[in-house]
Amino acid sequence: MPHALRLIDEPRANPLDVLESIVSSKEWAFDRRGDDEMAVEAPGTWCDYSLFFAWSPELNALQFSCMMDMRVPAAKRPAIYELLALINDNMWVGHFGLWPDGGVPMYRHAMLLRGSDGVSVESLEDMVELAVSECERFYPSFQFVIWGGKPAKEAIAAAVMECQGEA
Repeated sequence: MPHALRLIDEPRANPLDVLESIVSSKEWAFDRRGDDEMAVEAPGTWCDYSLFFAWSPELNALQFSCMMDMRVPAAKRPAIYELLALINDNMWVGHFGLWPDGGVPMYRHAMLLRGSDGVSVESLEDMVELAVSECERFYPSFQFVIWGGKPAKEAIAAAVMECQGEA
């Protein structure tokens, strides 16, 4: 039997079932919008983050986004696009983008699960923790550009600066 048919014929565990138990244990508000979508509100230092998960059993892939609670005015979008390019140059996993309909900065990532027996609790926890951590790390940079009028290179400098020693 061809490999592609095996992916369709053999059902995989739905990672949203695992995510639901993770977010329930954290007591985060969530809305399971069916078998293939889930929305979650995750608390952060700067704001609450809107997490969205979409599962595609056909692709055996989980798509994930983490949106910040801010809107980018149209006049600031060119500077934000420059900031996004600088931020993404510093990313190992996932990337930042701007949701076109609302001008909202967001972190995005997808997990391809082909060839695995499913997704582990640890890898899902890592995915969510990394997203929130990166949003927390770069949130001030977005604010510096939007409200502080700083150029992108200056706004990102504090976020990518590595601290040495202890205070």
